Amino acid sequence: MRYWLIANTRAGSGSRGADFWKPRLEQAGITPHEIRDLADDDWETALEAEDTVLVAGGDGSVNRAARVCLDRGATLGVLPSGTANDFSRNLHLPEDPDALCRMIAKGRVERLNAGWLDDQLFLNVVHIGLGTLPTTQASTRLKRWLGRFSYAAMLPQLRRLGLTRGFKATIHTDDERIEGRWLSLAIASGSFFGGGTQVPGASPRSGRLTLIVVRPRPWWELLWTFLITRYKGATPSDNDSVEQYATTACRIRMEHEHRVTADGEFIGKFAELQSHIDKDALPVITGK
Repeated sequence: MRYWLIANTRAGSGSRGADFWKPRLEQAGITPHEIRDLADDDWETALEAEDTVLVAGGDGSVNRAARVCLDRGATLGVLPSGTANDFSRNLHLPEDPDALCRMIAKGRVERLNAGWLDDQLFLNVVHIGLGTLPTTQASTRLKRWLGRFSYAAMLPQLRRLGLTRGFKATIHTDDERIEGRWLSLAIASGSFFGGGTQVPGASPRSGRLTLIVVRPRPWWELLWTFLITRYKGATPSDNDSVEQYATTACRIRMEHEHRVTADGEFIGKFAELQSHIDKDALPVITGK
């Protein structure tokens, strides 16, 4: 088995690149076979099924490395080095970098779900509508300073952005057909988004997607719902602005094209989307 250290030099503050992780990995008994920048692509075809990819970067970097691991049959290891690091929160990783490297050396592998939006892999959350704003509207500086609260910071701007009425969409899940006007739609395969905000009931070990739909409401009501959900880990029981569904697949049809993000990256505008989950598809080194 060979270890590959793949670093994104543009992730986060840039302070946790290959030079940061290499000596810590070696101290834990791991000598990387190759050290490459994520922007390179020749390592992808050289990867073998018995290899382990240790990716130092944020969620976008992890997403790309995970896609390569799925294609090549390799194992993924995560060295959190980005701004949000939401996927790594699912893995029960130690916060201390040296402890993390020692944990990786033990090599406990667990197979987690992989979510797909058409042919686009996502490990955390797909957003349509309101949830795309931190990616498409918030500045990098705002997202870095506010982190998980950048979603809440965008709510007062709904009227300026013309989003108060929401958009019409029809959603087909395993069991239901849901039609209505929505302010936001989210499809989660992991448990976290937005720098640590937990998706109630979602897990990358469940074999199911979690679909969350948000109805148009005044921004202050949505802000209250967001904060309660953030701190309690569940939506308020007396609030009908948010609904949640569990499904292995879903299809969404909208009247017009809307912006879509996956794992915090803008992927385009779509009027129709199909999503499904691949259970136990991705081998990942985890802490528990």
